[in-house]
Amino acid sequence: MANPWRGEVTLVINGAPQVMRLTLGALAGLETALDEPSLVALVERFEQGRFGSADVLAVLKAGLLGGGCSLDPAALDHAEIEGGPMRAARAAAELIARAFVVPA
Repeated sequence: MANPWRGEVTLVINGAPQVMRLTLGALAGLETALDEPSLVALVERFEQGRFGSADVLAVLKAGLLGGGCSLDPAALDHAEIEGGPMRAARAAAELIARAFVVPA
């Protein structure tokens, strides 16, 4: 079960729930992977809807690494995600939001 106070988000991948989290190291890797100059630019990119499926995959892979998931992030490219692309995009947005906002 995900703990929103820790910035965690759960996504069911290949039938198993995976807890993801964007640690500082995962965020640093994400900046590089998405070629963004800062965390603010990264957040703005998602807030403004300027992201694509490759961006969603990059965020989810960073979240899997940050969450300590045993699933190989490269396997995500061909994985079955419960809820499909829309759930994946929502999970990516939640990860970014939870990395910077304390839950209500």
